[in-house]
Amino acid sequence: MLPAWHPARILSTGCWVGHLPGPAGTWGSLAALLPAWFIRQAGGPWGLAAAGLLVTVIGIWASGVYARAMDVKDPGSVVIDEFAGQWFTLVLVPNDLLLFAIGFALFRLLDILKPWPASWADRNLPGGFGIVVDDVIAGLMGLVLMGGLVEIW
Repeated sequence: MLPAWHPARILSTGCWVGHLPGPAGTWGSLAALLPAWFIRQAGGPWGLAAAGLLVTVIGIWASGVYARAMDVKDPGSVVIDEFAGQWFTLVLVPNDLLLFAIGFALFRLLDILKPWPASWADRNLPGGFGIVVDDVIAGLMGLVLMGGLVEIW
């Protein structure tokens, strides 16, 4: 077990958000919304996409270290993957409360249902890569769907 202060634990659990009681993935996606709002406001869609890529890379490392230390394939307390996926879903969404709420619900649905190829990635990819990439795939699916919604909005 990694100590609470270990960087891999702090990062992989979204600054301990993953340790809240209840559905960690939902807490992680919810916690990702506020920083997404500010990142998108400051850097636009490219800034949020870059942040999503950065969190993906950091998440692969951190969640891999944390999972190995816990000796669990995909610890439920890891939520950095929800940050990455949620941020990718919101890349084309302007800072609008209703659209962010729809993007949140859509990403949660895709993350839970894991349509192919997210389901394949979840079952077959190893370590931190497997922990994070299935959510990134779900987030990219959400990006396409939200992009279409924003177009007709």
